[in-house]
Amino acid sequence: MKNIVVQKFGGSSVANAERIMNVARRIVKTYEAGNSVVVVLSAQGNTTDRLLEKAREVNPQASKRELDMLLVTGEQQSVALMAMAIHSLGYKAISLYAVQAGIKATDTYGNAHIDNIDPARIKAELARDNIVLVAGFQGVNNYDDLTTLGRGASDTTAVALAAVLDARVCEIYSDVDGIYTVDPRIVPSAKKLPVVGYDEMLELAFAGVQMLHGRAVEMAKRYGVEIVVRSSMTDGTGTWIKDGAEVEQLTVSGIAIDRNVARIYVTGLEDKPGVAFGLFSILAKEGINVDIILQSMAQDGMCDFYFTVSKQDLPAARNVLAANKDKLGYSEIVTDESLAKISVVGAGMATNSGVASAMFEALADTGVNIEMISTSEIKIAVLVDERQVSMAANAIHNKFDNIFEGVE
Repeated sequence: MKNIVVQKFGGSSVANAERIMNVARRIVKTYEAGNSVVVVLSAQGNTTDRLLEKAREVNPQASKRELDMLLVTGEQQSVALMAMAIHSLGYKAISLYAVQAGIKATDTYGNAHIDNIDPARIKAELARDNIVLVAGFQGVNNYDDLTTLGRGASDTTAVALAAVLDARVCEIYSDVDGIYTVDPRIVPSAKKLPVVGYDEMLELAFAGVQMLHGRAVEMAKRYGVEIVVRSSMTDGTGTWIKDGAEVEQLTVSGIAIDRNVARIYVTGLEDKPGVAFGLFSILAKEGINVDIILQSMAQDGMCDFYFTVSKQDLPAARNVLAANKDKLGYSEIVTDESLAKISVVGAGMATNSGVASAMFEALADTGVNIEMISTSEIKIAVLVDERQVSMAANAIHNKFDNIFEGVE
């Protein structure tokens, strides 16, 4: 029986006809090596953004259901074009969208989760020696409607398929050759990591590193799927995401930068049991994810909450809080979109002291003020002025330069 290899190619890798043919040749090479190949594709280039712009031109308040019906067409174009490219090379391939691939999803339009996958059709096509091309980013819900899985979630489609097909590896291809200690476009001295642990990659993904979708890493850890992140333009070794003792040698593995941050300040809440639950349950029901949370000390029986959401969730957060002002009993809402988040991540932080001190020293020496702080066992995150984020990232990376010396 052949090994099954699952590959995923991002939008930049299939942005035009030349790149589609380049990817087709890479897929065929994997097939010729004796593997059964399942490929997940994103929409070409900035297709999703263009479709969203078209929707806004027609109806700025378009329903999430109809947006999903529109957006899934981007990935469906990609898999059909790739099938044509592989056919032109003399090989068998078939394109499938979510319904045909058996990808069942939850009912949340715009940010659905994969519920289960029935791989019968995919296995049948592999048995016919077809290269199977699956549209990423989409599933079908209980109403037989197509739903999208959130931006960047083609990674999650690929890992889910690797898990259900018992693939030996899930290869994620983009225009970047691996996971770096920090975004090399911002910090020129960034170094590529040969391996990252699941927990570290999960923290980096949710902290703003866009190389892998956070839910894809969660799923990979849960089912033990090893991931390798590589460039579709070169033949480098890339970065492996897996369990391994070698990753614990680095106190700090990476620095994440996230500009997609908005802070909300809710003042004048009564300081009593259940006030936090009342506030954040309302946001949760609207599917709004909250990140850093800070509660002020009570004064005269009243308290304030600071917390962050993504910038795209800010309008919805404002609306739902305004609609529930009487229920919550707050005085005022103040919002701020001028901040960015920098996170330092490393499994070694759990057993090595001084990381927070060094990070804060780097920011102090550079004159960067810290607005909020959040910590976990392997992560320290701070909010800073967005105008200073590049300077701050360089300063922090330089502070930990001795740690990164052994990295590529």
